[in-house]
Amino acid sequence: MVIRKKKIIIFFSLLFFVLFSCYAQKTKKQESLSLVIDVLQERFDVQFNYAEDTIEDFVIMPPLESLSLNEVLTYLETKTGLSFSIMNDRIVLVKPKKNSTFCGYIKDKSSLQPLVAATIQSTNHSTITDDNGFFQIEIENINTPITIRFLGYKTITKPLHEFSILKCDDIYLSSNIQSLAEVVISNYITSGINKLSDGSYEIDFSNFDILPGLIDDDVLQSVQAFPGIQSINETVSNINIRGGTHDQNLMLWDGIKMYQSGHFFGLISMYNPHITQTVFLRKNGSDVSYTDGVSGTIAMQTEKAINKEFNGLAEVNLTNINGFVDVPINESSSIQIAARKSISDFVETPTYTAFFDRISQNTEVSSNASTITNSNETFDFYDTSLRWVYKISDTDEVRLNFINVHNQLQFNENATINNQFVSRESQLSQNSIAGALHYIRDWNQDFNTELEIYETDYKLKAVNVNVLESQRYLQENIVSETSIKLKSNYKLNNTFKFLTGYHFVETEVTNLDDVDIPRFKNLVSEVLRTHGIFSQIDYKSLNRRTSLNVGLRYNYINKFKKSIWEPRLNFSHQFLDHFSLEVLGEYKHQNTSQVINFQNDFLGIEKRRWQLSNNQNIPVITSKQISAGINYNNNGWLVDIDWFYKVVKGVTTQSQGFQNQYEFVKSKGKYDVKGVDVLISKQLKKFNTWLSYSLMNNRYFFNELEADYFPSNFDVTQTFTVGTAYKLNNLKLSAGLNWHSGKPTTLPILGNEIINNEVNFGATNASNLEDYMRIDFSAIYDFNLGPHTKANIGVSIWNVLDNDNQINKFYRLNNELIVETTQNSLGFTPNAVFRVYF
Repeated sequence: MVIRKKKIIIFFSLLFFVLFSCYAQKTKKQESLSLVIDVLQERFDVQFNYAEDTIEDFVIMPPLESLSLNEVLTYLETKTGLSFSIMNDRIVLVKPKKNSTFCGYIKDKSSLQPLVAATIQSTNHSTITDDNGFFQIEIENINTPITIRFLGYKTITKPLHEFSILKCDDIYLSSNIQSLAEVVISNYITSGINKLSDGSYEIDFSNFDILPGLIDDDVLQSVQAFPGIQSINETVSNINIRGGTHDQNLMLWDGIKMYQSGHFFGLISMYNPHITQTVFLRKNGSDVSYTDGVSGTIAMQTEKAINKEFNGLAEVNLTNINGFVDVPINESSSIQIAARKSISDFVETPTYTAFFDRISQNTEVSSNASTITNSNETFDFYDTSLRWVYKISDTDEVRLNFINVHNQLQFNENATINNQFVSRESQLSQNSIAGALHYIRDWNQDFNTELEIYETDYKLKAVNVNVLESQRYLQENIVSETSIKLKSNYKLNNTFKFLTGYHFVETEVTNLDDVDIPRFKNLVSEVLRTHGIFSQIDYKSLNRRTSLNVGLRYNYINKFKKSIWEPRLNFSHQFLDHFSLEVLGEYKHQNTSQVINFQNDFLGIEKRRWQLSNNQNIPVITSKQISAGINYNNNGWLVDIDWFYKVVKGVTTQSQGFQNQYEFVKSKGKYDVKGVDVLISKQLKKFNTWLSYSLMNNRYFFNELEADYFPSNFDVTQTFTVGTAYKLNNLKLSAGLNWHSGKPTTLPILGNEIINNEVNFGATNASNLEDYMRIDFSAIYDFNLGPHTKANIGVSIWNVLDNDNQINKFYRLNNELIVETTQNSLGFTPNAVFRVYF
């Protein structure tokens, strides 16, 4: 009886234990597949390799600890529908069962080190490598073309069947000695924006997501996302890099120097976003092959790879229609063509109206004398771009580039004279046309040369009529420049590279002022020729943690018999795993600048005209700049702090846009600016969030004007931006806030505003405009129209709150009364886009 009771107790005890175990297993908390894999890797001492998006949406019950590795993998396949295959060296490959995939490890051919964030693209899919250089990508068929690229390495493009597809093999990339920088921080602000080891920044539009207020990859709007870069009047024709003027920026399109920046006279970038593949921004420490641009460099590049399949797109938004095609000619050649045209000929949208009102604000287009009325205001723009690549042989390549850009504004000035109605047309046109030839020769694996030849021409023309006086005033500003540059790159070993070269530039600037009544004509044409010789040593440690570039450029200006030596420095070092330090420095010069003779030049729309230095009252502009920065990058967090100091000599009052007591004074001087740029960003799954802050002190010194320093016209002391981007499947959203302190201004002395029939101004730039604040929003949704056709739609709102932000204020005397004029920024400005890829 006792034995029987014991058996019953044991039975129920066992039953209770089994039931409890089952209950515990059922109530055990589910976990994400990534966390489960992390545990399994430690338990079985194996490495799971997978693409992040393959496992990110799976949440499962962890497998029992008693299961073997094979049993665990079977369990995971049952629960997820994924394939778990044991490879060599205790590696488990995870991939979707339902799709064919291609996988491998991307490594440096010399060091055999994995390449992190290398890009792999098939026809319809793309991915990047993880910390081990591993990637996995969906494929369509055995003939699917695969492109593998990584900055600083030669791109591989070939059909899938030419790779080993039976297992995840190593794929080696060879260093491209034309590229001297590597990515040190990827996704610097958002996807596609990276920081490079030479201190420059890269925007890769092939991997670009979205920024607040933008639905196009507008090049010159996008660069303003970086701390220290802003436009004081919201236009891309007035971008200020660390307090400099726009003419102090070197603007390059495939190596061609451009003298025009925007459509709508500055509200839209003139560079077609679909042919411009990559943008490099340098605030300091540029390599010795660059000249001009004492404030910074914005270098745009088209795709250099030869396309194997036809593709293109068509787009329409509320300002223009846009088309792009990439056409393979044969296995060794392809051509890209892009064209864009405004739609104002067909329809006037809210965006067009907002843009037109902005550019014509306080100009002759919007207001004229009280007896004159304006009518039939029309505006038109277009641009065309072309890039042709021809691979002559395995060692020789030719690239041709061409760009043509046009803006035109027309309106009628009407008046009644002697009881007769009189109407005459005024017009303004702005045009750039340029072409370039690049010839690259790889003499061997370690040595290559590159020849760059370009011709660029810019013309600004205005015909301004005065119907009351029957007068016609013609103005022209023409720039014609020819450049020849020869560069050689030599790779001594895995540590040292050498860059040497010669650069010749001839620049001609012509200015015309022509009045018919009374007859007056002033035509000035000047030419400068500059020779440059440069050399640079690039050092990269074997562990890739230390980089040092030191170079020297010698310039000789024939006309002035002037020699200019320009040392350049670029140093970076990674330490303590997640920290890096950089020090940049440069001397630079430039021979061209933009000046304002009168505020109503070119109808008041385009006041600035280019001029050449004469080495007297218009000096050669020179700059010295040093900066030091430190950044921390770990676990999705990025903190980047950069201190800088810059001195620019040879600036003139005419180039700085004074509208106070110095408006018509001609004097030369300098400015210095010191400050700090800060960026903090965080990547959290589908969110990217960033905050940037800039603090600077920018001041002038003109010995002939004042005995001491005074604030610069571009001294925006504090700038703050915060933004976020969110991606959910096919939907991208982004919103951001931009705030900066007000621009300096000079006020009349209160109570004593007028002396000798002139405005009596107080201390120069002692006051400020109201603080600027703007909130922007954008959204893009991707979808498929067919098996080989994709599309997206997008909307954006610039200045969501419709704030009346002041961007300028000046004072004029009218009938012995002071008139205050305030210019405001863009108000609430919507835009929308529909884009089809084929």
